[in-house]
Amino acid sequence: NEAQRQYMAARQKRQCEELRQYNQRLMHVSDKYRDKVWAGADRSSLAKWQETQETYRAKVYDELIGRIPYDLLPPNARTRKIIDEPTHTGYEVALNVWEKGGEKRDERKEPNQDSSSGSPPSTVFAGGILLVPKDLKPGEKRPVVVCQHGLEGIPEDTISEDPKHEAYHYYKGFSSVLVKRGFIVYAPQNPYRGQDKFRVLQRKSNPLGRSLFSYIVPQHQQTLNWLATLPFVDADRIAFYGLSYGGKTAVRVPPMLSGGKGNAGYCLSICSADFDEWVLKIVTTEDRYSYMFTGEYEIFEWNMAHIANYAELSSLMTPRPFMVERGHDDGVAPDEWVGWEYYKVKRHYDKLGIGGRTEIEVFDGPHTINGVGTYKFLHKHLNWSEPKE
Repeated sequence: NEAQRQYMAARQKRQCEELRQYNQRLMHVSDKYRDKVWAGADRSSLAKWQETQETYRAKVYDELIGRIPYDLLPPNARTRKIIDEPTHTGYEVALNVWEKGGEKRDERKEPNQDSSSGSPPSTVFAGGILLVPKDLKPGEKRPVVVCQHGLEGIPEDTISEDPKHEAYHYYKGFSSVLVKRGFIVYAPQNPYRGQDKFRVLQRKSNPLGRSLFSYIVPQHQQTLNWLATLPFVDADRIAFYGLSYGGKTAVRVPPMLSGGKGNAGYCLSICSADFDEWVLKIVTTEDRYSYMFTGEYEIFEWNMAHIANYAELSSLMTPRPFMVERGHDDGVAPDEWVGWEYYKVKRHYDKLGIGGRTEIEVFDGPHTINGVGTYKFLHKHLNWSEPKE
C-alpha cells in the first residue's frame, strides 16, 4: 500500500544518506591517515629520502595503480614520415610492448600468423609522433620533451598550430612550439579515448587489481627505452609535460619511471590543468567540482585516499624537478584546492634542500597550456638555452 511504499522509500533514503555521510567523514580525515602511512619515509635529508621512498613507490604502483608483471618485447619500431616543416620533421611511431601471456592459443580460432603490422598476435603496443629539429648537428644529443594529450585526445592535438583547430584552444600547439625551441619532442597516444570503450577496460581491470595506468606505465617504459636508443637523444634528459588527463598522467607515470635497472626514466614532470586536491575532488558531494555525479565513472582509484593524494604522488618525483601549471579559471578545481595540495609538495622539496626544483605558475586563464613559466622550467632543468628574441 501507499504507506508501506513511503516507509520503504524513506528508509532507503536514510540508508543512502548514512553511507554518504560515512564516506564524507572518511574523506575529511584521510590526510591524517596518509600521514601515518607515509611516516616511515625519512625526510631528514635527501639521501635518507631516496633510501626510504622506494618502499612507497612500490606501494603506490602495486596497490593504487596495479602492477602487471611483464617482460618487454623488442620494440620493433615502425615509423613513417608524416610531417615535413621547414624547422622539423615528424614521424608516426608504433612500438611493441608485450605479448598477452598465460593463455593457450586455440589455433582454430586464433591462428598464429604473421601480422602485417609487425606485431605478434595479441600484442599490447604503444604509438605516437616523434618531432625532430632539422638543425641537428652530427653526433649531437638533445633533450626530449614528451608532450601528453588529455581526455579523448590524439597526438596531433598537441601539434596543430592552427587557431581554428578544435584542440588549439587547449594545447596551443605546444609540441610544435617546443620542437621549434630545439627540443626533440615525442607526443604519445594514451588509451583514454573512445568514450565507454576505455572506461569498460578500466572497469574490467579493477577486479583484477589493475587500472588504466597498469597498461600506460609499461607503454611509457617501452617508449622511454626506445627513445634512449636514438642517436640524437640524450637519455638522461627526457622530460614529461601533460595537459588535463595528461596532467593526471604526469603525477602517476613519471613518479613510477625513475630509471635504473637497464631502463630509461623521466628526468622531470610538468602537470598542467589537472593538479588539485584530488581525493576531495573525487569524493565530495558538496562541491560542484566533484566527479561524483559525472559520466566519467572510471575516474575512481582503489583506496587512493588511504594511499596517496597528489602531494604524495608528486613527492615520488624527488629529487627530480616537478612543476604545476594552473589557470585561475580552470574548472578542474578552485585555486584554494590547488594551493592546499601543491604547497605540501613545495614544503617537501624545501625541507630536502632542493626547493629550486619545484615551481607552480598560476596565470589568468582557463584549462589550457600557458607556455611561459613551463618553457623556462624546461630550458633550465634540461640545460637547453632559450631561443634569442
